[in-house]
Amino acid sequence: MVSRVRTIAFEGIEAVPVDVQVMVAPGKMGMQIVGLADKAVAESRERVQAALHASGLSMPAKRVTVNLAPADLPKEGSHYDLPIALGLMAALGAIPADALAGYVVLGELSLDGTIAPVAGVLPAAIGANAQDRGLICPAACGSEAAWASAEIDVLAPRSLIAMANHFRGTQVLARPQPAVRAPAGDLPDLADIKGQESARRALEVAAAGGHNLLMVGPPGAGKSMLAQRLPSILPPLAPRELLEVSMIASIAGELAGGKLSDRRPFRAPHHSASMAAMVGGGLRARPGEVSLAHRGVLFLDELPEFTPQVLDSLRQPLETGECVIARVNHRVSYPARIQLVAAMNPCRCGMAGEPGYRCLRGPRCRSDYQARLSGPLIDRIDLRVEVPAVSAGDLIRPGRAEASAAVAARVARARAVQSERFRAAGLPEGTTNAQCSTALIETVAAPDAAGAALLSEASEKLGFSARAYHRVLKVARTLADLDGADTVGRIHLAEAISSRMAGERLAQAA
Repeated sequence: MVSRVRTIAFEGIEAVPVDVQVMVAPGKMGMQIVGLADKAVAESRERVQAALHASGLSMPAKRVTVNLAPADLPKEGSHYDLPIALGLMAALGAIPADALAGYVVLGELSLDGTIAPVAGVLPAAIGANAQDRGLICPAACGSEAAWASAEIDVLAPRSLIAMANHFRGTQVLARPQPAVRAPAGDLPDLADIKGQESARRALEVAAAGGHNLLMVGPPGAGKSMLAQRLPSILPPLAPRELLEVSMIASIAGELAGGKLSDRRPFRAPHHSASMAAMVGGGLRARPGEVSLAHRGVLFLDELPEFTPQVLDSLRQPLETGECVIARVNHRVSYPARIQLVAAMNPCRCGMAGEPGYRCLRGPRCRSDYQARLSGPLIDRIDLRVEVPAVSAGDLIRPGRAEASAAVAARVARARAVQSERFRAAGLPEGTTNAQCSTALIETVAAPDAAGAALLSEASEKLGFSARAYHRVLKVARTLADLDGADTVGRIHLAEAISSRMAGERLAQAA
């Protein structure tokens, strides 16, 4: 007899259907798993046998063959334990043979028969809902699965015995409820920043338009403090964005207790991070820091200390909004629509350009240090701001600076204007100026006559690339949105160009 149970395999954040076929036939006693399974799946044999024994069931004195179809699709992970065990129980008559027909099943088994949590339950639930099926998952992941749809049938047992009792009708499993992570009430506030008015302005513009930002200044100037306060002025995730971000976090196993949050991701990897850790990869092609920062902020402190290969690997995600991980027999794609915020010192000693300081290495200290950044990467950064050392007068000045709440209100108004504009153009809700196509930005950010003359002159003198030209227009459009202006004026283009000029000097050094 052959019993069948539906489960899934993951390709990026997509759930691919997998058919678990269990056959009990005469022959030498044992269990064999076939179907291009990795080490974790092959070890399911031992976990399933121990869990069945702990649940009061013994393996039949026959040959058990488990086939994971399609056989040419790689199977990775421990979430195949539960579908294999339920398929074997159905083959033995411990549960009704047709009870599993309408479900997608995933979960890891402990040796005592309890069901342990696994990664990827949310995309699995969404995939099951698309197939008009229910989902059977671990109890710890039930609240995560419930987010897929209010109509999907979700069973979240704690053990194999509870699952068998439910199908027998002696114990009914209640549908789990979606769980929400409590909002963080202790986010760092911009009111803590002393001075740094130009940097605060650049941070507000970056938040309003989703622009990439680079801060350059000596040690202790407050670059990291500013970046850590960016989440406090960003708007919450829209429902569609929330689902995208949560699916990536689910695949990575970072949804604690299955609880979702509308707070935008803020990832700050150490500068020793490898390329696989940054863009994704490894044996199972897991998402990297860039994908985990999707719809949020990727903060790179001490930017030149990252290896050049890691930094250049960011060029494609910054341009296309996705990370493509290609292997000889495997190719996955993860969303990576990020806002890059970086901080660096002007030179190796960190004090180049500061009044009263003379570097012993001379101008080479600055040029050699900044040359560690490639020109194409710098060309993708919209805003660059100098962050000078804070003076004693700024530190002892009474009163606090403008709080994050006031800045966040202006950012929200600018984002609402952009969302309405791009919705009328047929783009998804939540699209920002930084994500706008070049063809559309030339229409929505068409400058007035004075602005067009200034932009033309600056492009010729500074040698703007085509990318730089359009990114200046995007920043100017954001500045106009913050001012509530319908047309991009000369003053907006002047500020956008001034924020680009320093970046062009840095690109020349690279």
